[in-house]
Parts: sequence; C-alpha cells; structure tokens
Amino acid sequence: MASPLNVEAANGCTSPGTSGRCWNKVMDFGEAKIQVSFAVPVVLSNVFYFSITMVSVMFAGHLGEVELAASTLANSWATVTGFAFMIGLSGALETLCGQGFGAGMYKMLGIYLQASCIISFFFSLIISILWFYTEPILVLLHQDHEISRNAALYMKYLIPGLFAFGFLQNILRFLQTQSIVKPLVLFSAIPLGIHFGIVYSLVNKTSLGFKGAPMAASISIWISLILLAMYVVFANKFNSTWQGLSSESFRYIIRNLKLALPSAAMYCLEGWAFEILVFLAGLMPNPEITTSLIAICVNTETIAYMITYGLSAAASVNTETIAYMITYGLSAAASTRVSNELGAGNPNKAKHAMTVTLKLSVLLALVEALMLAFGHGVWAGFFSNSHSIIMKFAGMTPLLIVSIAIDSIQGVLSGAARGCGWQNLAVLANLGTFYFIGMPIAAVLGFKSELYVKGLWIGLICGLSCQACTLVLIIFYKKWTKINLSAENNEAQAV
Repeated sequence: MASPLNVEAANGCTSPGTSGRCWNKVMDFGEAKIQVSFAVPVVLSNVFYFSITMVSVMFAGHLGEVELAASTLANSWATVTGFAFMIGLSGALETLCGQGFGAGMYKMLGIYLQASCIISFFFSLIISILWFYTEPILVLLHQDHEISRNAALYMKYLIPGLFAFGFLQNILRFLQTQSIVKPLVLFSAIPLGIHFGIVYSLVNKTSLGFKGAPMAASISIWISLILLAMYVVFANKFNSTWQGLSSESFRYIIRNLKLALPSAAMYCLEGWAFEILVFLAGLMPNPEITTSLIAICVNTETIAYMITYGLSAAASVNTETIAYMITYGLSAAASTRVSNELGAGNPNKAKHAMTVTLKLSVLLALVEALMLAFGHGVWAGFFSNSHSIIMKFAGMTPLLIVSIAIDSIQGVLSGAARGCGWQNLAVLANLGTFYFIGMPIAAVLGFKSELYVKGLWIGLICGLSCQACTLVLIIFYKKWTKINLSAENNEAQAV
C-alpha cells in the first residue's frame, strides 16, 4: 500500500513554546499561495474563452425569440458533442507534459503537444460530420422543426471554430503544466474584447444577420489560437520546450490517445449527467418552472466547479455551472502540482500538494455555501423575475450547498488522478457512480416518489458522493507512480 499522505512541509510547525497555535500544521501557506496564484488566472482565462460563444448567443438572441431558442440549443449541442470532448482530449497533456516537465524532459513537451493536436484534428473532422446533420438529429429528439433548422444553420458556421478550439485547449494545457498561467489572462481577454466588435458588425451591420453570430465566434476562437501560438513560438522562455514541428510526434500518437480518450470520457460523462437532469426536468409537470429551476442550479454548480478545477489542475444547472467554474481552477492546480512532482520523482511532495488543495477546496466550499445561504434570492433573481421560481430555488439551496461541497472535493481528486495518469480508473468511477447509481436514483425520486426537481438533485448528490468515495479509495490505496516517459509504452514505474 502507498505511504500515507505527507501533511508535513518544510515550513511546518515552529519550535514548542514559540507559538500557542501551529497554523502551518493546519495549512501549508507557502504551497497554498502557489496554488491560488495558479488557480485564479486559470479561472479567469477559461471564463474569457468560454464567454466568446456565450456573447454570440446573446447577440443572436436579440434578433428574435426563434433565433434565441435556436442559438441557445445550438450552443448547448455544440458544447455537449464537441467543445467538452475537445477539453477532455487535452487532458492527456496534463499527465504527459506535467510529468515530462517535472522530470526535466523539456523537448518532449513540444512533441506531446503536436501529437495531441493531430488527435484533436482527427476528432474535429468526425464531430464536424455529426454537426452537419444537426437538424435531423434534433428533429429526431422531438425538437421544434423551425428551431432545429436554425440551430443546424448556426452549427455549420461554428464548425471552423471547433478545430481552433481543440488546438487552443492543447496549448493551454502545454502552458499550464509549465505553470505559465498569468499571461493567459491577457491572451484570453484580448480576443473577447475583439469579439464584441466582430459579432456586432457581422450581426447588425452586414446581411449575414443570424449567421454572423456563429461566424464571429469561429473567427474569435481562431484569433485566440493564433495569438497563443505566436506567444509559444516567439517567446524565449519556450526555447527548451518548443523546438519546432517534428515528425517524431507521430510516434507518440498512440501513447497520447491511451490517455486522451479516457480523459475525454471522464469530462463528458460527468457533464452529460447534468444535461440528462435538464432533459428529465422537461418531462415533469410544469416543465417551464422545473426546467428553469434545474437550469439555475446546474449553471451555478458549473461555475463553482471551474474555480475548483483551476486548483485541481494546480493539484442547480446555472448555479451548478458557476460552482463548476470555481472548482475548475483548483482541479487544474492539483493536476499540475501532482504531475510535476511525480515527474521529478517526489511522490510525497505530490501527495502533500494534493492535501493542500483539498483543504483549499473545503474552505472554498464553505465560502460558496455562505454566499448561497444568504444570497440565494438575489442570485435566482439574476435568472428569473418569477416569484414562484425564486421561492422554489430557496427550497433547493440546502441541496445545492451539499452538491457544491462534494463537487469541490471530487474536482480536486479528479485533478490528482489526471496528474497521476489514472484516467482509465477515473472514467470507470464516473460511469458507474453517475449512470448506475446517481441517474437511476434521480429518476426514481423525481418521478416515482414525486419529489420532482428535489428528487433529481438528491440523485445527483448520491452520484457525486459515490464518485468522491471511489476516487478517495483510488487516491489513498493506489501506489503513486510516474509514467515511463522514455520508453515506447505507457507502463508505469514506481518512484
């Protein structure tokens, strides 16, 4: 069995008698500062990049109700079938580049980046074919014919952006694993600012109209990619990690793919579970209220998770979305710190970094819980003017607080799993806990027990709880190893 988590650090407790309380025993503030300084830029840059497609939907929505419904449906479909998958594929670099950087194998980072871009290009081709048939698929899913037709039109002009988005995510992981995150805030804010001008001009000042919104998003995502690529190519700090294009990258496609596919499955399986909740809410009595209520919860949870993801990379749907974005920052921090330390042959430091991230995630969850407890009415008011929805959201708040707390912890554990290269185990955990435990319980409680939206969210909490417990067992009982970066296989070697 692996050694227990090392909670001591170099700057641990002071000598007896010098202080009544030994705060460094509770929290390694040096490590915490490193992770927070990593997570904040990661969160901001991701929010800016994700806002590009959201702004396009806002401009399209001002053209009419059909355009709003179509652009919203298209953006959701694009996220579920394309953008989320691209983010997941890039997760292989969190392991390969993270451990390679820690091991001092700097040249390999550029090789792995190129191999990952080849993989992203291949899957972008496959997904773009799916997007071309958006209209018949949506009609098959019983969506309105006119809305489906306009959504399909929106998707076709978003296809070029899919290719750029995949490349962009790979470069972001390449930079994050080297702890280069502060410049990302600037490189993400500039394209977003430019995007406002582009989308306004194409939608309101040309004959493109509705088609101008997705076209503007594609253009802005390509601008984002070009700016970041130029930074990598021309900045002197990357001379050792980026040495130009190389045919050697083709030799590492299979190795990358063995981590990329489980990473994509990890990311998508959890995200799709939330989409299933929205679908189930639409089948309930008063679907306008139940769907709106579940959408607020999901978006809030998602934003909170993205902040935690930043920490984990360093180590209910709308509300859930907010929570997701917060957790995302912590998760990224955990993944980077764990992979760097494992690559350097320091498993105890990797465990210590994850322990610090877990403590930060608990503190973050407490802050989010207090904000929701005292401000749930104001928050719900941002999404709806309906007194009924605001009151029902107040009843959902206790459950939402529980789900955000659990999601914060599992986000960090997932980040540590990616840093260790345990994507295969994590994807099995996500599949089993969400689809064989969480979703069935949600369906039974929501419909058979007539708890409706509360029943759906209780089922989600059951899935999240089982997922977190499974990841804890994996993290604590599996030997922490680094992957063999020098061989032609992906076998792990103990450190």
